[in-house]
Amino acid sequence: MYFAVLMILLHCPSLKAQDNVITINKVELTVPSPKVKNGKSIELTCIVDISKSASFQIQHAFSFYKDDSPLYNTTSEQDRARYKIFPARFADSGSYKCSVEASGKSKSSNDLVVQVKGLSQPKLTALKTEVTEGEVVTLRCEEPEEKPPFIFLFNKISPNQQLQAKKKQELKENFASVDFPVEEGDRILRFHCIVTVNSAVGFEKSEASNITLVTVVEPFSHPKLTSKSPWNVTEGDRIDIVCTTILARKYEIEILIQKDRRILNSTRGQNSLTYSAIATMEDNGNYTCKVELGRVSKTTSMNLVVEELFAKPILTPSLTDLDENQRLSLWCHINGSPKANVSIIKRPPKNGTLLKTSSNFTIQVQVNDTGSYVCRAEIKGIIKESNPVQITVYAPVSEPVLSVANLSTEMVLGETLMLRCQSMSGTPPINYTLFRGNRLIHTITVFNNTYAEFRDKQTKLNNLREYRCEASNRHAYAKRSSYKMNITVIAPVRNISFGSLPHGEVEDGGNINFLCIVGEGSLPINFRIFKENDQKPLFNESKMETRVLWQKESFSKQDAGKYFCEASNRARATVRSNLLTVKVILASWQKGFIALFVLAVIAIAASGFWWYWHKKEKGKHPSMEMSGSTAATNSTSEKQASGQNHYTEFYPGPGYIEDSENPVKSADENKGPDHESAEVEYTEVEVSTPDPYKAPVKKGTETVYSEIRKANNDSGENRHSV
Repeated sequence: MYFAVLMILLHCPSLKAQDNVITINKVELTVPSPKVKNGKSIELTCIVDISKSASFQIQHAFSFYKDDSPLYNTTSEQDRARYKIFPARFADSGSYKCSVEASGKSKSSNDLVVQVKGLSQPKLTALKTEVTEGEVVTLRCEEPEEKPPFIFLFNKISPNQQLQAKKKQELKENFASVDFPVEEGDRILRFHCIVTVNSAVGFEKSEASNITLVTVVEPFSHPKLTSKSPWNVTEGDRIDIVCTTILARKYEIEILIQKDRRILNSTRGQNSLTYSAIATMEDNGNYTCKVELGRVSKTTSMNLVVEELFAKPILTPSLTDLDENQRLSLWCHINGSPKANVSIIKRPPKNGTLLKTSSNFTIQVQVNDTGSYVCRAEIKGIIKESNPVQITVYAPVSEPVLSVANLSTEMVLGETLMLRCQSMSGTPPINYTLFRGNRLIHTITVFNNTYAEFRDKQTKLNNLREYRCEASNRHAYAKRSSYKMNITVIAPVRNISFGSLPHGEVEDGGNINFLCIVGEGSLPINFRIFKENDQKPLFNESKMETRVLWQKESFSKQDAGKYFCEASNRARATVRSNLLTVKVILASWQKGFIALFVLAVIAIAASGFWWYWHKKEKGKHPSMEMSGSTAATNSTSEKQASGQNHYTEFYPGPGYIEDSENPVKSADENKGPDHESAEVEYTEVEVSTPDPYKAPVKKGTETVYSEIRKANNDSGENRHSV
């Protein structure tokens, strides 16, 4: 019983612990509206739904996140927690969520996207509110309650409400600065700025900032340009043009007076400037006064009209192109015929050479009278000149010289011939004309004392081509012709072929003829014959024909190989033939000798074979009778008496065949262990049938015995030595 009570007491804490069990069912994050206007508030509420095993209090740990970054933490026994963002800015747009932890368990809500619409109004300030023309206005636009990146747009508002904009991007700061130059005519400047942002959550644009005013101070007034001259200005009158301005304070301004693009007068540090001159017709036109200070520039203009005192004189020549020693007359005329001082001047030099103080001038011209002539007239200090008249005096051309540019009178077919034609004297321009035979090729006009260069391509083959040139200028009687020049046209060597006779093969020690032919080419032609890999030619000769035949005698095996031919002429182009292979074969007598040798070998082999066969047949069918039977009988008796196989070659034992009168051994059976090292000598046995009418022939028999006996003696000696 006590044990049961003890066990109950021990299990009571565990039973209590089992009663405090929870599970988190759901975590939810809510907001009144996912879209919030800039400046309003964002109220985030995190709600947790928990199931418990009993009624007891739990501490909840709430955590708020924005874009997965911790935002706010709080602890509460309540099932919900709130987080408020005020005022809401565009940077607060993003993805929010919350998580709850209780009793060692945690759970997170789903993501909630909140978007803040609009941007707060930017603030615009100017570094200086009063500037001078030529300076710059520095502006600063900032968005203090927002976060970068930003694009700042600055606007300058003109009096007619037109905008002059400048844009600047800022990635790290919430402000930006720009400079606006102050232009001529600016008085009161108005500026504002606008901020835009473009991010992952969207694009927003702020409303315009406050308007900032900047006052412009004028350093000097608009210039005034006047003339102190009479209202009607005539050539010879004095003109005074004055430019003035008013300074707001002491500035180092610069004043310029200019006509067209030419500056007539200038000053610095003064408020006025004057230009004075004696009026001429060249003074007609528009005059401008410009006042400058740094970047500030102000201009004003006026037009001045000058009346003509007298017209420009006119110079009239009798001729403009003259031959040497011709008469030239010049007349000077002024419309209206006013009384003037007239003179005639020749240029060069630049200032001119006075020829005569008169309205007419006559001279018999020479070449050095070529030049530009003018008539100069003067009234009341006004000097005018006529338009220049160019007078050219022509000296006749000398006989032209025709030459070749490369100093050679030989040309290769297909190349371009360069000829030069020049007259050493004569007034340019000179016309040079080139003729080939009687055909005009080309005409060149030369405007200085140099040559004319002609190009003529040689396309046809003629042994000689005749050229000449003509020279002429504007002289009345000048046309000269050069001497005739003959040009030799050389055709290069082409289409070479190479062969031999006999073709490709030659007997050892024989002669061979090499033939080299070219299809075309001017003569003489130089032929050279080489063996491959040899630098020195075997044959070298110049011929007045298009082929060459060369015989090489005593052609040997060392001469076998590949040969080629080269041909060239004065065209300086060498052509080479294909390689020709020449082999050396046996001479006829060598072939006959070899044939006889082969036949002799065959005959000897046939004779040996016949002898061997015939002897073998005799061994199988003994029919011959050997002379000298007495000697054979004695030999047999000696063999039997001695008991030794001394004449083994003649009596081989069981392998022999014995005739009743002439026992003879077989050559194939004459072998035994005692005679393997013996020298066996054979001889041809002459067998003759006894003629009853003639005496027996001893000579053949004696020969056979002597040969066999020699073999036996050698064999016996060998056995004795063993």
